[in-house]
Amino acid sequence: MTSLFLAVLFSVIVMKLSLTTGIIPSLNVSAGLLGFFLLRVWTAGVKDPKRPFTRQENTVVQTCVVAAYGIAFSGGFGSYLFGMSETIASQAAEENNADNVKEPRLAWMIGFLFLVSFVGLFALVPLRKVMIIDYRLTYPSGTATAHLINGFHTPDGSERAKSQVRTLIKCSAASFLWGFFQWFYTAGDDCGFGHFPALGLVAYQNRFYFDFSTTYIGAGMICPHIVNVSVLLGGILSWGVLWPLIAEKRGSWFDAKLADTSLEGMQGYRVFIAIAIILGDGLYKFATVLIRTVASIAAASTEKKKLFGALPVNSDDSNGANPATATPPSFDDARRTDFFTKDQIPMPVAIGGYVAIAAISVTTVPRLIFPQLEWYHVLAVYLMAPVLAFCNAYGMGLTDWSLASTYGKLAIFTFGAWAGKSHSGVLVGLATCGIMMNIVSTAADLMQDFKTGYMTLASPRSMFVSQVVGTAMGCVIGPSVFWLFYRAFAGVGTHKSAYPAPYALIYRNMAILGVDGFSKLPGNCLTLCCVFFVGAIAVNMAKDMAPEKVAKFIPLPMAMAIPFYIGPYFAIDMFLGSVILFAWEWVDKDQANAFAYAVASGLICGDGVWSLPQALLSLFNVKPPICMKFLSRNLNDKVDDFIGTLS
Repeated sequence: MTSLFLAVLFSVIVMKLSLTTGIIPSLNVSAGLLGFFLLRVWTAGVKDPKRPFTRQENTVVQTCVVAAYGIAFSGGFGSYLFGMSETIASQAAEENNADNVKEPRLAWMIGFLFLVSFVGLFALVPLRKVMIIDYRLTYPSGTATAHLINGFHTPDGSERAKSQVRTLIKCSAASFLWGFFQWFYTAGDDCGFGHFPALGLVAYQNRFYFDFSTTYIGAGMICPHIVNVSVLLGGILSWGVLWPLIAEKRGSWFDAKLADTSLEGMQGYRVFIAIAIILGDGLYKFATVLIRTVASIAAASTEKKKLFGALPVNSDDSNGANPATATPPSFDDARRTDFFTKDQIPMPVAIGGYVAIAAISVTTVPRLIFPQLEWYHVLAVYLMAPVLAFCNAYGMGLTDWSLASTYGKLAIFTFGAWAGKSHSGVLVGLATCGIMMNIVSTAADLMQDFKTGYMTLASPRSMFVSQVVGTAMGCVIGPSVFWLFYRAFAGVGTHKSAYPAPYALIYRNMAILGVDGFSKLPGNCLTLCCVFFVGAIAVNMAKDMAPEKVAKFIPLPMAMAIPFYIGPYFAIDMFLGSVILFAWEWVDKDQANAFAYAVASGLICGDGVWSLPQALLSLFNVKPPICMKFLSRNLNDKVDDFIGTLS
């Protein structure tokens, strides 16, 4: 029950973020903290001294929850899956035909996820010892979560955890009540605190405003400072400089009569330049991780040959360190290794599971869910997936970056071009993207959870079963939560909605580019795309080559790209969260380190919980009583005059 409750809660949070900005902060620590609290409450109520609440139970619950809410991201409800819909296709203007459109329905979404989400769990199980023990990959988020859970189950850590939980609950309650209060003022379009022109009406028209979102403030406190600064810089560069300059070319570069939402006009520059930055950043990271992976494996293999069979080891401070000179494992590490290797998952189970599920998927997905797909498209994905899953899991262990979406984009272009325009290439690209993303994402998440289990002495077999159960829960919870948002809130997926799903349109346009090419882009858009594509690679190279004290101030292109399309309003909230954390650390760093994550998690959780009653109120057609809207002085005078003529 604890896992189910937390899975629903975090799925709502991830869904809300996926349908608004697409920025998903790591919630592993929040899951561990709330799991500790709920299980401690449960065991205190049961009062069974023979069954103490252990760190292993805490780890298993956290693993189950992370697996479940991970489907809310890898399921593509804010990207490839929603990109198949008529809502998104109508905004893309091209390839908007029945063969390239599939409307979201609860039944087929659940069925699709059950068919493709479990394969990744079996892909890398045979390599878990190599990844965790032999290569000693750090998996920073998994290690941090393990340290947190281990700390909870000590006398001092338990007391601190209680204080953190109290802080989280207070912030959650405040955030929930604030969301409820705001609802009363949202009776019409563009009403309420979410459209407060704090920086003036001209800035508001360019999407520079503070929308009082506790979710984004909390996300800003969790995300690194450089991410928040990068997002704000991206918003200033695009909506403050670039788009106003391009707007002056209206009538020259594109038809002056086109609406701002047309992809052949202003919207085309916003979408495709953002895509160019994302692709440039993703390509560079893919190449970097691939090179580091190959070099690390080659170095380890060389050392193995030199030392007549010694295990290939990556030390904590260097790749490919000489095992002969490495520090002997500590007693704790030796105990963890012994425990981790004792509870084996049989190799035939892993290989047989992968082959069996892949065979079912190859025969079922093209026949029952996506008739546009050919069986050999799906088979090709499953043949490629283990290699890419290994690269993603290895890279995540080194850098804490999951490149699942990058591998998904690779599938979009590869399989979309393979199918071609005449054979529903757009839908084929999006569908294969979904299969690929689910496999590589779940494989990397499982390996990170194995790292957490290794550090907390949790049984690998229990961890695997927990991941399977969590994935099954996510395959039902994720589509159900999306369906609730989709049916409850008007205009989901459109730019006027509170849930514009920006990445859905971006993914669909990537698929169109892969099939149709660049013929429909507005004037000079391709040139600008090339400039920003190269610029993203150049900025990444500069960041990697610069000294650390300089590199930490160089912005992240991927983060900068997000506001290019949807605007910088959320960036202001996230930057405020970063400022709050910075000031708190400056005043009392120890207290900030102990409680900042609890405060941030509370702000996010409270707003996420409010989304459920808000959706139910909308479903039952309960309307807010007040519309709070801001007008210019001249427009307000006209409204007053008009009202005067009616009285």
